Amino acid sequence: MGSYLNPGNEKFAQCINSEIYVDKTGLIRYCSKVMGSLQKYISMSRPRRFGKSVTADMLTAYYSRGCDSADLFAGLEIAGDEHYTENLNRYNVLFLNMQEFLSRTDSMEKMLELLKKRVIRDMMNEYPQVDYFDPQDLIGCMQDLYDETKSPFVIIIDEWDCIFREYRQEGEAQKLYLDFLRDMLKDKGYIALCYMTGILPIKKYGTHSALNMFDEFSMVFQGALAEYAGFTEAEVRELCLRYGMDFEETKKWYDGYCLEGAGSVYNPRSVVSAMRFGKFQFYWNQTETFEALRSYIDMNFEGLKDAVLQMMDGKNGVPVDIRSFTNDMVTFHSRDDVLTLLVHLGYLGYRSDRGEVFIPNEEILNEYTTSISNSDWGEVSKALKNSRIALDAVWNQDEALVAKAVEEAHFESSYLQYNDENALSYTISLAFYVARNYYTVIKELPAGKGRADIVYIPRKQHGDKPALLVELKWNRTAESAIVQIKDKCYPRALEDYKGSLLLVGLCYDEKTKEHTCRIESYTL
Repeated sequence: MGSYLNPGNEKFAQCINSEIYVDKTGLIRYCSKVMGSLQKYISMSRPRRFGKSVTADMLTAYYSRGCDSADLFAGLEIAGDEHYTENLNRYNVLFLNMQEFLSRTDSMEKMLELLKKRVIRDMMNEYPQVDYFDPQDLIGCMQDLYDETKSPFVIIIDEWDCIFREYRQEGEAQKLYLDFLRDMLKDKGYIALCYMTGILPIKKYGTHSALNMFDEFSMVFQGALAEYAGFTEAEVRELCLRYGMDFEETKKWYDGYCLEGAGSVYNPRSVVSAMRFGKFQFYWNQTETFEALRSYIDMNFEGLKDAVLQMMDGKNGVPVDIRSFTNDMVTFHSRDDVLTLLVHLGYLGYRSDRGEVFIPNEEILNEYTTSISNSDWGEVSKALKNSRIALDAVWNQDEALVAKAVEEAHFESSYLQYNDENALSYTISLAFYVARNYYTVIKELPAGKGRADIVYIPRKQHGDKPALLVELKWNRTAESAIVQIKDKCYPRALEDYKGSLLLVGLCYDEKTKEHTCRIESYTL
């Protein structure tokens, strides 16, 4: 048993022994099905903290000859498969975590040299009887070992794309790395299966991809592997029952990655943390600062900022063409390339049936809010920073301060011209943006004898906050908005709500260019 050739199953054992382990061993069934065929090359990319390394450790524990994993897999889904024992611990597994080699060297040449030396050493230690023609040639040594033993390799590569994140601007280094992978993997009879995992799909350069033999499963197309990209809704429901957590609230916070074939897919890291700690909060962003997102949404592509604002406003998804994305983190030609990268990074969801992107959940929405608040987006950034002040003013029924906050959120942009109640609605949403942390926000809610413009209903854990019923007026008075709320019986829409309620009337006067506000307490 070596460090890279036929490693043990200790890492997967740690996963099994953790407080929460969600069984994803069904993926092994697919891998074994394509083993030894033209479809034996699998590239499965997912965002950070979506269980990529757990999957790599699982496959290693199952296939590697360097351990006995029967007890580990007993009782898991794959153990019920009729072909379960055929491949269990039967292969020479070569496990490579590329981040490990990258972090220990300072150039691509040195990284590949270290990788070759370490793997060849493992091979010679485990199979000293093999006559290796050239002990410095990794590919030759792999072929020699296969010729001698007739035991093919299962190659598992974790963090395969870390080079494209660390060497973003170094095209020659990237090409050298891709050529190395191509030479080691493509058209090699000694490979039974190759599984690569990372964040990015396979890099394209020139007119062809160096690794065009791979079937790619990514956040824009997971195909038959969709249910293994994250936690499914059924899995999350079971966890919520086990831990006594509210499923609907879990859904709002961590759902939204809509993958064809699996439906709703949840962020595993965040769900596990919420269950273990019994609290809904922002977990995914604890592993990376908001500057990562900000660097992309600040790019100067026509329509990019408008698209982000539209998604943040909770409107329908934004159309995107994913075809021109070159699968790296520096080559961008349009807003669509940036939006596609954000899908792969987990900052956007993608609906393949509509060709649209959207912000998937509350946790990710907070990332956008934080990023824009700390960006130079003019009045938008200022309004987001001040939205907590505006919300406090509503709760305190400080009408003058509310009107001032809305005034500061009022801006002109290519996204929306300020000329009607729809524009005013967008401005109100911006001014009170932080309210999304406390409320479920519903626009145009059928109520009484009409539709209430905006209704804020407190979430369960914020039941001490008042509900807000907001009516907007254009070139009239804030008082008339309050009158309309009462005359048309809008509060009837909240008959099942038992807490306090504030009626909020907001008006904009085109002549005076001023916003006015009226707030009244209301007893249901």
